[in-house]
Amino acid sequence: MNIEQINIQKDLKIIYMGTPEFSATVLSGLLSKYKVRAVVTQPDRPSGRGEVVKYSPVKQMALDNVLLTLQPEKIKDSIDEILALEPDLIITCAYGQILPKALLDYPRLGCINVHASLLPKLRGGAPIHRAIMNGFKETGITIMYMDEKMDAGDIIAQKKIEIANDDTTETLHDKLSVLGKDLLLEVLPSIIEGTNSRLKQNEFDATYGFIIKKEDEKINFSKTKREIYNQIRGLNSYPGAYFNYDNKIVKVWDSYQTDNVYSNLVDGTVTKIYPDGIGVKVSNGEIVLKTVQPEGKKKMSGHDFANGIASKENLVGKIFI
Repeated sequence: MNIEQINIQKDLKIIYMGTPEFSATVLSGLLSKYKVRAVVTQPDRPSGRGEVVKYSPVKQMALDNVLLTLQPEKIKDSIDEILALEPDLIITCAYGQILPKALLDYPRLGCINVHASLLPKLRGGAPIHRAIMNGFKETGITIMYMDEKMDAGDIIAQKKIEIANDDTTETLHDKLSVLGKDLLLEVLPSIIEGTNSRLKQNEFDATYGFIIKKEDEKINFSKTKREIYNQIRGLNSYPGAYFNYDNKIVKVWDSYQTDNVYSNLVDGTVTKIYPDGIGVKVSNGEIVLKTVQPEGKKKMSGHDFANGIASKENLVGKIFI
């Protein structure tokens, strides 16, 4: 990097927008190489049983680095405040709001986004969950220019990563956040110099990774064991897959598939209590629920859950719905 490039970088006005832990990891990489003029993140929200207000990971990192921090309820209400900072570049990563056109059009270097999928696959707010739930073998990071449509802008760069058979959303999240941090730092010099690649997305290939809804969490034991296995790990560590038993919700955090077949049983029937879990009949065989969490209780092994019920009844033959 020559003296001219260093001066350009020094005077560069970057605004970063993001909220969760994923975004904080990317921000940490950015701060290691560049000055950030301001951070925009979602407003503080009460969380947990005590309704304690907790800062977002991005806000906490901004405070730790003494950065100007904006938290508009609606981004459109803070357009003038943001434009007054005269950003040369706006970088977003899991911010949680769509940027209005006035912001998209202002920075001379554009608005870019760090997205956790290989666009145009899995546009939307839950691409990591959906990649695992949909049984993808690989996913990745896309750095893209933003436009008025959701995750539909031109692609600057992509990097792939394999999804391991035992990956959960939590483990894949951590891998992708580091990949996103590294890829952003790799492509930023070319964006600043105006030499980066720019590839239009093929709309015919677009799919969507929409935010998880309550109906996505409910286990349907009439599905295949692979589909259920993917659902359970795709919802781990948040919000968790679940079934109903005795009119109560039981979340499932870990499972494995067997080769056993029980064609004479109804889907959802408890087949066997294993040393490490509860066998349940599904459409094409059996899945063993290893780690469960009954409503109002801590996580426990499926075996311990069965033992707790055994004082009242034998769980084998009962049906989970």
